[in-house]
Amino acid sequence: MERTFDDELARYGRAYVDGVPVYPVGLEGFTENEARAYLEHIRKTYPTERIQSLTVKAESDGNVRLEYTVKPVDFQRIRRITGYLVGDMSRWGDAKRAEEHDRVKHM
Repeated sequence: MERTFDDELARYGRAYVDGVPVYPVGLEGFTENEARAYLEHIRKTYPTERIQSLTVKAESDGNVRLEYTVKPVDFQRIRRITGYLVGDMSRWGDAKRAEEHDRVKHM
């Protein structure tokens, strides 16, 4: 049986939405759609970051406070080698490696 958002909240005090643990604190009736909306807001604010966790806390003035951790998304550097755009040469064959080895390198 698959656990629902509400089941996870009731049992663990958190639920996963799109692989991100969401912790609502002091909020009654917190829904998965609300969690998705907060996550989307954070993703729009930090488009090059990956959200690791989100805590949504109720404030006394009726607002909520979002506390979250983000991590930069890994990327691979792309270079132009012998006319080809590549990240690395790990998938190149012997002939292409020899071509790269023999090329004139301008400094």
